[in-house]
Amino acid sequence: MADNSRRDFMRNSLLGLAALPLGAGILSKSAFAQDLPRLDPSAEQAQALNYVENASDASDHPAYEEGERCDNCMFFQADNEGCQLFPENSVEPAGWCQSWSAQS
Repeated sequence: MADNSRRDFMRNSLLGLAALPLGAGILSKSAFAQDLPRLDPSAEQAQALNYVENASDASDHPAYEEGERCDNCMFFQADNEGCQLFPENSVEPAGWCQSWSAQS
């Protein structure tokens, strides 16, 4: 009986040790999220969505309405000024793109 407990303990310990790198990877991913580079408005994806760093610069775009800004869009992530549409970059909170959608 004692052997089974010892075997269970060893197996669970090894499984726990094997899972540590996975857990560390998940935690480190959120730790590095603060260091996103700012999105360049001339980047291909930014141009495809008509991204501008100042929302008033988009006033002539047919999809733009007064008051629409990245910081009140449902895709904006305030903790790192990130955007779900541009996952590798941060965006200007006062910016705008044609995919703007109101926060729910």
